[in-house]
Amino acid sequence: MKYPMVDLVGQYKKIKPEVDEAMLKIMNEASFIGGPAVKSFQKNFEEYLGVKHVIPCANGTDALQVALMALDLKPGDEVITTSFTFIATAEVIALLQLTPVLVDVEPDTYNIDPLAVEKAVTSKTKAIIPVHLFGQCAKMHELKQIAKKHNLFVIEDTAQAVGADYTCPKSGNTKKAGTIGHIGCTSFFPSKNLGAFGDGGAIFTNDDELAKKMRVVVNHGMTVRYYHDYVGVNSRLDSMQAAVLDIKLKHLDEYAQARLKAGKYYNNAFANNPKITPPYIAEDYTTHVFHQYTMVLNEVDRDGLMKHLADKGIASAVYYPVPLHLQKAYVDPRYKEGDFPVTEQLSKTVMSLPIHTELTEEIQKEITDAVLEFVNK
Repeated sequence: MKYPMVDLVGQYKKIKPEVDEAMLKIMNEASFIGGPAVKSFQKNFEEYLGVKHVIPCANGTDALQVALMALDLKPGDEVITTSFTFIATAEVIALLQLTPVLVDVEPDTYNIDPLAVEKAVTSKTKAIIPVHLFGQCAKMHELKQIAKKHNLFVIEDTAQAVGADYTCPKSGNTKKAGTIGHIGCTSFFPSKNLGAFGDGGAIFTNDDELAKKMRVVVNHGMTVRYYHDYVGVNSRLDSMQAAVLDIKLKHLDEYAQARLKAGKYYNNAFANNPKITPPYIAEDYTTHVFHQYTMVLNEVDRDGLMKHLADKGIASAVYYPVPLHLQKAYVDPRYKEGDFPVTEQLSKTVMSLPIHTELTEEIQKEITDAVLEFVNK
């Protein structure tokens, strides 16, 4: 594609000298696992997030799994999350023999609907996993009230919103996404806003006891070498990925501003077009770091538009074409087609355009002109 969904090559070229030097240093020292680079990134990420504990791990899915493992939940305990998200969010719940309880999303932000969460709480509910989808925070002030009322844990899936700021409408206090609930989780998959050159992830919390347990769980449940107090997993962030992340972390706010600028350009280009509903930015309580630029098409042939763009060398994607409750692997008699109307309608009508740190207005004009050419014909 002439214009891919994300330009990682262009991003790398801007930080190439720093990255190359860091890679060579690690190779010369042979400090591949748990070395100084991991410790440096952990410390700097804690400072950036304003959180007491960051636990690096191997990927974002592991981060979610380890977070749930630390809560001592029992098989059959229920965890509420959204049906409009990547499969990993529900996958880890099922893998641990917990019960995923899926709910609908809000039509404007695409984030989990607090009203639906409240209705889904039962005596078996133990946790809520809100997903900060596409780059902006869910309504954490409402979700935390629900959690407090029912004595529930809140685990934030921040894989798509790392670096976003959340401001509580009541207190006015501002925190980073992932530091609002009991535990936050993120992915460092290469295409993420803070992306490694391979897989990686992290868990963050201000709870000392949870942090202590999660540090043990990610290392085979081992407290002292060859002494295992918990059933754990092998999930470590390697030094090379940590070094890359430490360099990119310095630029994360700059990356966020570039993505926001690009998102607003798209929004302005599509404003007042009846066939396109641009993504809503909930500026009263969250910033938007635009991990994806996802719009809703109104009576537009989505497949036709995507082919039209592809013919011009412009990438596009659908996040997500099948809701979790309709996935073959998660067929459940509790759910049927029609149960989550907002999610199902979004799955049929959303489409994402390229958005990344290297976009220029010239490129975006070419992309938006191509979209409008098809939509307005």
